[in-house]
Parts: sequence; C-alpha cells; structure tokens
Amino acid sequence: MDANRASSHRRPKETAQAAREVIELLEVLWERGRDMVSSAPVSASQLRVLYSLDREEGINLRTLGELLGSTPPSVSRLCDRLEALGFVQRLPSPVSRRELELHLTTPGKAYLRDLRARREEALLSVIDAMTPPVRKALLNGLMGFQDALGEAGPAPRLDSAVKGARSA
Repeated sequence: MDANRASSHRRPKETAQAAREVIELLEVLWERGRDMVSSAPVSASQLRVLYSLDREEGINLRTLGELLGSTPPSVSRLCDRLEALGFVQRLPSPVSRRELELHLTTPGKAYLRDLRARREEALLSVIDAMTPPVRKALLNGLMGFQDALGEAGPAPRLDSAVKGARSA
C-alpha cells in the first residue's frame, strides 16, 4: 500500500517535469521559426497582448492589464510598441469618451495567423510521427490539462481540435 502511495505522489512530479521539458522543446521549436514569420518579430510579452486581443477584441488597457497581470504603464508601453509595428490600434470607445479600445489591425491578425500556421506545421511534423493511440493519449492529456487550468487559462480552448483528432 505504501509503495502505491509513494508512486502516486511521485507521478505528478514526473508529469510536471516531462511537461516542463516539452515546453522547453517547444520554445526552441518556436524560436527556430520566429525569423521566418515576420521581419518584425515580437517579444513574448507582446505576443501575449496579441493573443489577448485576438480573444477579447475591443478591450481597454485596464482590462488587458488585468488579463496579463501587469501594471497600466507596462501594458501601455507594450501597446505603444505594437502600435508602432502596426499590429495594434487604439480607437475611441463608443460607450465612454474617456476610454480607448484596443484592436488588432489587419497586419496584426496576419502576423498571428502566419505564426500559428508555422507553429502548427512544426507540431504536425512531430505529431505525424506518433502512433494513433499515442496521438489520442496526447490529445486527451492536453484537454485534461486545459480543463484543470480553467477558463482563465493562457491558451485558447482545444475544443475545435478535438473533433478532428477524435476521428483520427
């Protein structure tokens, strides 16, 4: 009984270590393709802003700061840089004359679309080498991880990917 208990306590740690290693490998994979995406690569913090605006189009700086867990001056500087790149636009709010809404521009949306396509292509080359049962286990594990993270998680939901992967 004690051996099972020790094993069950060790497994989450082993799983966390394996997940960390995969994340580090993904960072290397993303970094390799970064130069191919655009002549104006963005920092990780700026990318978080772009992802947030893609999910929450038209939010204000205060709301963006809450989503990112950042201070208003930091968020404002991030948006200044993204605006200079032509990826973000500040527009007057139709609700309040005192507020500005943040929107992705056409080049900002194109940057994200291209980045995501390149990342997906890189992932597919690895996932295609996996057996169908291992792919299914990976998908189930990722969905479980995302469910545990909750709705406030940093990534978009995997629900749309589930339909295609379950048929594989």
